[in-house]
Amino acid sequence: MVESDKTGIFYIDPTMVDMIPIGQIKPYKRNAKKHPQEQIEQIINSIKAFGMNDPIGVWGKDNIIVEGHGRYLALRQMGESGEVPVIHLDNLTDEQRKAYALAHNKLTMNTDFDFDMLESELDTLQNFFDMADFGFEELDKAENDWFDREKEGKARQEGNDEYNEFLDKFETKKTTDDCYTPDNIYRAVADWVAKRYRLDSSKFIRPFFPGGDYQAQCYPHDSVVVDNPPFSIMSEIIDFYLDRKIGFFLFAPSLATFNYLNRPGVTAVGEYSDITYENGAVVKTSFLTNLEGEEIVAFSDFALFEAIEAANEENEKAMHVSLPKYEYPNEVITAAKMGWLIHYGQELTIKRKDSAQIKALDAQKEQGKAIYGAGLLLSERAAAERAAAERAAAERAAAERAAATKWKLSEREWEIVRSLGK
Repeated sequence: MVESDKTGIFYIDPTMVDMIPIGQIKPYKRNAKKHPQEQIEQIINSIKAFGMNDPIGVWGKDNIIVEGHGRYLALRQMGESGEVPVIHLDNLTDEQRKAYALAHNKLTMNTDFDFDMLESELDTLQNFFDMADFGFEELDKAENDWFDREKEGKARQEGNDEYNEFLDKFETKKTTDDCYTPDNIYRAVADWVAKRYRLDSSKFIRPFFPGGDYQAQCYPHDSVVVDNPPFSIMSEIIDFYLDRKIGFFLFAPSLATFNYLNRPGVTAVGEYSDITYENGAVVKTSFLTNLEGEEIVAFSDFALFEAIEAANEENEKAMHVSLPKYEYPNEVITAAKMGWLIHYGQELTIKRKDSAQIKALDAQKEQGKAIYGAGLLLSERAAAERAAAERAAAERAAAERAAATKWKLSEREWEIVRSLGK
């Protein structure tokens, strides 16, 4: 039991921190906090970058999670099967641990960033970490994304696409855990499944339709589940269907599909398609199925990819989700372009005599548009220098994209490779 001081405040007793097998930890079935796949992937990135520095809070003899469901799901998706750090919260009553679980999650949501300070901190880290991995959406290396930050609380401005795009970067991300698949996307997938596996699509079941309960669903013996489940409980769903020998073809997050291939008969269909779901979430999507049999562990099919791409393009046009991108001639330089150039190592000096400040091009004025943050009209000589710097920056950007760490197999792994397929 944890002792309190005279103020009544409880402090952590070192004996409360422990290492236990992850298999002995049980999620709280009534956990009210959502953990969409995108957040889980960010937690995975954090654990890989910094380590597991925050023990999971557990309670009782069954080690029920009080706080730390996101970390638990991340470790599970990483394939962790050994011991993990926990903090035993057995000093809490049953009512206290329920209340603490809610309070712990809510208190972290009751504040926001000082955006000026956030910008400064992100700038100091950009050469060391890709902070987009942890949920800080990286500003695109493009002219229309690099502009002065505005203070928190400003309203969106009609016609000011660059400003509105900046605000979009701080909106809560949407995922497929709380949305529904567009009908034409689903039909493209269902038609492909019916054709490949010679199935009657009228027998397909969608237990994850909003308001559905997949565990209470009636599954006729010849039915097949073709649906988009909540990604955050994918393991639980797959195991449910495998145990009951129910056929399935499930939408899945592309980067996580291989995590489930240790289950007999599960195949990854690696399409890596950008799907815009009905709530606006854009998720790179592949699929998991047990319809393929034991022989194939992973494959991709271009016909399925094309069908999804065509349906998704149709939806995006209807939703008007893409913002306009501005390109300016070499005779115009903006603060955004200056930032992009220096990001790729290109210094540029513009003399006052070679420039004139402008707020908008005449062509923009005719449409009620402007250069965000103003710009400079350049002399022919300065424009040529700008063009040369941009070409050099583009070459460096391309080189950075092409550069990748090339890992090598160990002798042990080579032995496995040579033993496969025999």
